[in-house]
Amino acid sequence: MTPPVVLTVAGTDSGGAAGIAADLATFAALDVHGACVVTAVTAQDTTGVHAVHLVPGEIVEAQLDAVFGDLPVAAVKTGMLGSADAVVGLSDRYRALSDPRPALVVDPVLVATSGAVLGDDLVAKAYVEYLMPLATVVTPNADEAAALTGTAAPPDELAHTLAELGCAVVVTGGVSTSSTTEGRTCTDWLALPGDTPIPLTHPAIETDNDHGTGCTFSAALAAHLAHGTPLRQAVAHAAAYTTQQLDLSRTWNLGRGRGPIAHTHDPFTQEASHDRP
Repeated sequence: MTPPVVLTVAGTDSGGAAGIAADLATFAALDVHGACVVTAVTAQDTTGVHAVHLVPGEIVEAQLDAVFGDLPVAAVKTGMLGSADAVVGLSDRYRALSDPRPALVVDPVLVATSGAVLGDDLVAKAYVEYLMPLATVVTPNADEAAALTGTAAPPDELAHTLAELGCAVVVTGGVSTSSTTEGRTCTDWLALPGDTPIPLTHPAIETDNDHGTGCTFSAALAAHLAHGTPLRQAVAHAAAYTTQQLDLSRTWNLGRGRGPIAHTHDPFTQEASHDRP
């Protein structure tokens, strides 16, 4: 059977943990064909981002035209866009697509795991004004959600505020500080426009090998949406897949900083990651 096509529009990570490396590995694991548009080239490892080269806007747009003009894209996932111009350019290209447009998963990458700034205030403003109103779902972490709203608030309130733009929102993260016999948990908040946000809880993995976690989650979400999975179920599947990959790499010893989330796959648990209706 011909697989669905999912396009990632993102930057590279020379250390192989995040960005396009994470997205394409996740797409392959979840039975979709991955296409890619490179927006930035980073010199990056587990200790941080050391240099960034933004791809010229006309080259980004040429890549978008090549993919959209040739492949039946079922979902688009964005990562590091790097500049307000890139956000606006992608918004224009996406808006010009014929209906039904592919699902659009916007991971508003503003800060790397290491703390490096990958998107300034102008990028955040462009996300809110141009891209997020077009999105199927947006997947910020709590810090990114606060930057996008300009407020410091609990994650459920941030999700609700962003959903007023007309998109579904998943504010990720939030490890519980309390301990139980089952261990610590992590809560994501899913908000739909006009609805009360709902908590989605899953196990928290104790690991320093978490570089690329956000990219992996949003890529998994895009893959499940491309397969036709309903949104809430797709969010749950994406969280389960990400948890599985964090557990797989938690004992690894790669790099001098925060190591990568696994992009390899355990054959004994892989079948569970493919569950779809």
